[in-house]
Amino acid sequence: MTVLATAMAIAAGIHARSALLAVAVLCGQVSVGWSNDAIDAPLDRQAARPDKPIAAGELSRRLVAACAVSALAVDVPLSLALGRRAGIAHLGAVALAWSYNLGLKRTVLSVLPYAVAFGLVPVVVASMLPGTPFPHVALVVAGAGCGAAAHFANTIGDASDDALTGVRGLPQRIGPVASTVVSGGFVAVAVVAILVAAGPGPLTITAAAIDIAVAAALPLAIRFPRSRRLAFHSVIAAVAVLVLAFVVSGGSHLAR
Repeated sequence: MTVLATAMAIAAGIHARSALLAVAVLCGQVSVGWSNDAIDAPLDRQAARPDKPIAAGELSRRLVAACAVSALAVDVPLSLALGRRAGIAHLGAVALAWSYNLGLKRTVLSVLPYAVAFGLVPVVVASMLPGTPFPHVALVVAGAGCGAAAHFANTIGDASDDALTGVRGLPQRIGPVASTVVSGGFVAVAVVAILVAAGPGPLTITAAAIDIAVAAALPLAIRFPRSRRLAFHSVIAAVAVLVLAFVVSGGSHLAR
């Protein structure tokens, strides 16, 4: 997220202040990641997650929680230094991610933090431009589509752990098969939105073709349990391809 937001800012002509954006986004992201591990530590222990340092006994839960809160505290002034609208939008995205960790992940509204937070990324970047313009609506739609796709894909490989720990977000309620289809659908929505925002050029068309192929292949992951975690990484790669195509084709498309 840090790399993607920073690349978008540089492409839009935000040069020196892109470094400030990078630090702000990084602080927000680590606060979200650390808080997730601290909050979910009991569930991770219950599921015997070897990839989680707290559950594995390598770090204390209190230390990770303290780091998460500290990163969040540092992120507030950094975000506001981006400008009022940009700062509020970024802190809103971080707050949504924290709300997901604190309980929304277990409800039918679990997709909302992902969709809205990703959709706010172009709002943050555009608001840093002279005159604080609003971003192209299609880019907000593309961001929301990418976030929703990542959310549904992220649960596919964790279906057994989620069932054990009682996590019942929207993807868990509709099941892995439906989640792969929904994730692919949101990737397709993001592709169309990027084409609308940036126009059909060689790069955007190539990116669209790659991402449509990824979306079409996602349902295959559900047939092979060992490859289910690959679905999430494939969606993230698809998002990266879209952002790369947009950045290279010209950040001038960011604001209308």
